[in-house]
Amino acid sequence: MRNEHQSIQIPALLTAPMHVLPLWPVSMALSQLARNLLRTHPQILTRIDKYQTYKFALDITDLPFILHLDPAQAELRAFRRSAARDADARIAGTLAAFLAMLHGVEDGDSLYFSGALQIEGDTSAVLALRNALDDAELDLSCEIARALPLLAPPLRLALAPLERLTGLHLRRAPQEVY
Repeated sequence: MRNEHQSIQIPALLTAPMHVLPLWPVSMALSQLARNLLRTHPQILTRIDKYQTYKFALDITDLPFILHLDPAQAELRAFRRSAARDADARIAGTLAAFLAMLHGVEDGDSLYFSGALQIEGDTSAVLALRNALDDAELDLSCEIARALPLLAPPLRLALAPLERLTGLHLRRAPQEVY
């Protein structure tokens, strides 16, 4: 069964500048986001336990670069595909699939078994990371707003229209209360 997020891909026209622009600003911003996330949610490192020193490659297939996550160093860096580093585990899929999993819209197992996410390397490390992120119930829009409070008001206004326009899950859906 094909999920809706599998058909959502970032248009090549939007990613074209990413092929030529330097990646260091992206790496700096992502590493700062990772440091803030781990400071705000220290249980993530506790939960991944022995895999803290592992290197994870996050291959977002509709972007022209690969992200490398080093939890122990709180580092998330972007590398050109041709310069990608070795990793203990690699997770590949579209940005839509990653965001749907991170925001709790889709279960990681169902994404894997549907083929929306592929895993290589140490599967137990990937499961530990996925479980840690699930337990943290992250909302990237809240984390970005917390890190950059001046952007919070326009970000809040822009999210709903951006979600409708792109089909991406840019924030955690509110939990239903029974």
